[in-house]
Amino acid sequence: MSTTSKHFSPRASLAALGLRLRRLGLFEAIAAHVHVPQKTVRHTPAEKLYDAFIAILAGTDGLSEINTKLRADPALQRSFGRSTCAEYSLVQDTLDAFTEQNVEELRRVVTSLFREHSSAARHDYSASPQVLDLDMTGLPCGPKAEISRKGYFSKEGIRHGRQLGRVVCGATEEVVSDLLFPGNVQLNSTLRSLVAATEEVLRLDRWRRSRTVLRMDSGGGSLDDVNWCLARGYQLHCKDISTQRAEKSGPQRSLSGSTIPRTPSGRPDGSSPRRRPTTPAPSDA
Repeated sequence: MSTTSKHFSPRASLAALGLRLRRLGLFEAIAAHVHVPQKTVRHTPAEKLYDAFIAILAGTDGLSEINTKLRADPALQRSFGRSTCAEYSLVQDTLDAFTEQNVEELRRVVTSLFREHSSAARHDYSASPQVLDLDMTGLPCGPKAEISRKGYFSKEGIRHGRQLGRVVCGATEEVVSDLLFPGNVQLNSTLRSLVAATEEVLRLDRWRRSRTVLRMDSGGGSLDDVNWCLARGYQLHCKDISTQRAEKSGPQRSLSGSTIPRTPSGRPDGSSPRRRPTTPAPSDA
């Protein structure tokens, strides 16, 4: 029986990415700064994190598919510098062993790598504003999962799950920051946390914030949220959360200079809804 050194992979397009990541030494930085309290038998905790990362790139729907999509593909493993792959249950054990300190260590390393290599972090604010998109993505899951709550999910209706909040650079589609929330919250209650995380990653001072456009749907367009963003110096591209508040024939209003004043009734100035007559007006004839 003869052996062969030639291997074929259905995911050969990832080979170039694997070589690039090895040259950048991304996971060497993670191994140096993230210390998971777990002993090493054959694979180090950092190597098992690497296996989980490769599995995500390979399109797995869960860690259980590591055995069928990654362990069965030695060519893909070697392109990322791995001679073998940990069994999926061992990868899960490493993730379960993570402490809050490990999560914070990993977040600091990822932030440092993002600042070093991303286009969004090197944006020239003097040449043009930077557009950042804010949105929530529903992640349905079982009721026993961590921070799983019953809430509304697009196309899924009311069920248990979590919400993933993300801030994405509009020009490059790079994920600047992402935070996981319970399933019963939406952008109107997570906006400020996402903006604060983004300010830390991109190091947004007052001048850079004035050259940053936050783009979002009506979920983040409450009056308090709009005024909070304007007070921070941001420019906004959003919709009012209350469609009944805007007049159809009213002038367009800029949200980049100052806050929107309220009338004594509590509504924004100049945007009181019109009351339509219940019966047609009589004709002159």
